[in-house]
Amino acid sequence: MVAVGLERVSKSFGPVDVIHDVSFGIEEGEFVVMVGPSGCGKSTLLRMVAGLEHISRGGISIGGRIVNGLEPKDRDIAMVFQNYALYPHMNVFDNMSFSLRLAGVAKPEIRTRVERAADILGLRPLLERYPRQLSGGQRQRVAMGRAIVRDPKVFLFDEPLSNLDAKLRVAMRAEIMGLHQRLRTTTIYVTHDQVEAMTMADRIVVLQGGRIEQIGAPLELYDRPDSLFVAGFIGSPSMNLLDGRIVDAGGRRVFRTDGGRVLPLPPRADLPGNDVPLVYGIRPEHFRLGADAPEAIEVEVRLTEMTGAETQIQAGFGQDRLVAVFRDRLGAAAGSTLAMAPDLDRVHLFDRASGLRV
Repeated sequence: MVAVGLERVSKSFGPVDVIHDVSFGIEEGEFVVMVGPSGCGKSTLLRMVAGLEHISRGGISIGGRIVNGLEPKDRDIAMVFQNYALYPHMNVFDNMSFSLRLAGVAKPEIRTRVERAADILGLRPLLERYPRQLSGGQRQRVAMGRAIVRDPKVFLFDEPLSNLDAKLRVAMRAEIMGLHQRLRTTTIYVTHDQVEAMTMADRIVVLQGGRIEQIGAPLELYDRPDSLFVAGFIGSPSMNLLDGRIVDAGGRRVFRTDGGRVLPLPPRADLPGNDVPLVYGIRPEHFRLGADAPEAIEVEVRLTEMTGAETQIQAGFGQDRLVAVFRDRLGAAAGSTLAMAPDLDRVHLFDRASGLRV
């Protein structure tokens, strides 16, 4: 069953279109992440699902029911915001129970639901505290608890971790994933952080300029990006992308960059024709060291960064810059030459004009 469906949804602010004909479905119990750069329309889409933004064209359904004309309170959704949105004059128990009291739920049922949610989130010792007495992570858990007690059909998360420090974001990410695995409530999660998207999602919706660039499982997007935008956005460090074209050299076909450097091509029978403007893509971790490989290239080391678990090399390749990541601990000095070979099974080619994979 499709828990949430968007059918040709568009949004305009006056003469400006910000969402363009977006369609996709979310299955019951699925965790879908909408990701993209600032201004791509992901939060606007989420707010339209919630009923906080008017839909200019198209339709949204929740649980098989069109909700375009329904108020947010009638859509059976619960939303967790970036800024927690807790009432400062209410303690944790009252914040979590507020929507239930408005709905006229009996007091014994309210206490049962709040205490159940508090136990799930480890908030039982904090029920009498006020928001000012809580850490950022505790406040976010209270906001999540307030959503849980409503037992909605759909959870909506709008960049809920962006106000937390890096260590706490990782911890809260694990909590949200654990919560979803326990409750199996359909979830739509908005973030600009592609690492969050990769680690949390069943499927990712990549947005750019109010349009869908690609939808798929995290590793599907990582391994087979449909466009230059997805290739550059998904992955950290991002994919190396070099402009050039295929040429004949020494009896074989190679990729020559616009700066005149040569890269080997994957052994594919369906390679594009010569002199078509292309972009050659290779992820930083898909290089291996060694000059003995026939496909090896030489680069000039510009910067070596050691993180302990790996070494990241920033290097010059003619007029282009390449980033490579190795598990080895390399002491490559700036200005030295390094031989490395791309994994030809992991090379991507994109049409430069359309930006699409070829």
